[in-house]
Amino acid sequence: MLSVHTSPLDQPGTGDAGGMNVYVVELAAALAGEGAQVEIFTRATSSRLPEVVEVTDGVTVRHVQAGPLEGLHKNDLPGQLCAFTAGVLRTEAGRSPGWYDVVHSHYWLSGQVGWLAADRWDVPLVHTMHTLAKVKNTALAPGERPEPAGRIIGEEQVVAAAQGLVASTSQEAADLVELYDADPSAVHVVAPGVDLGMFTPGAAHVTGADGRSGATVAARAALGLPATEDLVVFAGRIQPLKAPDVLVEALGVLAAQGRPVPHLVVLGGPSGHQGAVEDLAGLARRRGVGDRVTIRPPVPRPELVDWYRAADVVAMPSRSETFGLVAAEAQACGTPVVASAVGGLRTVVVDERTGVLVRGHQPHRWAEALAGLLHDPARRARLGQGAVRHAQGLGWQAAAQAMLKVYDLATDRVPARRG
Repeated sequence: MLSVHTSPLDQPGTGDAGGMNVYVVELAAALAGEGAQVEIFTRATSSRLPEVVEVTDGVTVRHVQAGPLEGLHKNDLPGQLCAFTAGVLRTEAGRSPGWYDVVHSHYWLSGQVGWLAADRWDVPLVHTMHTLAKVKNTALAPGERPEPAGRIIGEEQVVAAAQGLVASTSQEAADLVELYDADPSAVHVVAPGVDLGMFTPGAAHVTGADGRSGATVAARAALGLPATEDLVVFAGRIQPLKAPDVLVEALGVLAAQGRPVPHLVVLGGPSGHQGAVEDLAGLARRRGVGDRVTIRPPVPRPELVDWYRAADVVAMPSRSETFGLVAAEAQACGTPVVASAVGGLRTVVVDERTGVLVRGHQPHRWAEALAGLLHDPARRARLGQGAVRHAQGLGWQAAAQAMLKVYDLATDRVPARRG
């Protein structure tokens, strides 16, 4: 596996680390559970990192030297792909012939490396985009820069070169075919999984009159939160794409109308713009809800379980989302999700069965969606129970088994070498 721009070992929620990090490491572990051996190549970003890290039985992370260890922006990484590719090829050169059977690249930068490596080794290239530039450019936040032409060209090249393209949802599969002219027979839908052993509703998923379960009360006690306060949680990078500002604006609408304002906890760090945290806090103060918004750094996944359980609602106002792993994890914990009706969120969140889908990003719509759910305990409890049932079909083992079939199909598509 290739993950050039972000390491599966990084803490999701800040910088360039997000759902893709979780996807790569969890899929790798699940593949290992099915008998595969997985080596993940990622760019070294610190001198403290060991060259090789054994994550679990059958999964190894290799840190490749390519460019400066710190301070290199993701947009500058195309200039380091040659160095990264050299490191990958050098590792393979020390192996016996035919060591790797499949190259699975993640994000377009990795696809560029995978294209060369797979061709050199005469093995299939399987690629997962994670996000598509052409889709992102149709859903930009006000003032946000569009993705550059170089990325779009790079994505088109990877689509043409890959023997297998993995989409997280049927919508992404359609986008690959319609926007990138992908061969439909090379596109496969494999839904990402959820660690159903970690993300659970807890032992006391019995709701009281206020719609809160015993697990919710216990999680709030563990986190030092009030037992009865309305709580909305956002988990993700603080950037325009993820749109936490929409939630702050929605709270401002409720405050201006003299209605109860929930407590919003944002679990995340800046991505791209280092002043993003203070900008968000400043927006809350200007809207008169500074005391109702708490911004915390991202937390390890075991603690994230407590935050999901503690929340009355998990909110995902993303402007674009290929899948929406946070939504899947929150639902597995029994918490309904209020999400934008975009991309993969329309598949992960089933409207009025596991949560609520909101069309558009107008603050007043989000204010109504949040208030409507927070002030209806019976509805919230019903959606929470539906969320748990829906999440049970999203385990990583099923994803790994489906991915192994994709690898086999892609192998059959590798062109025969000419003599």
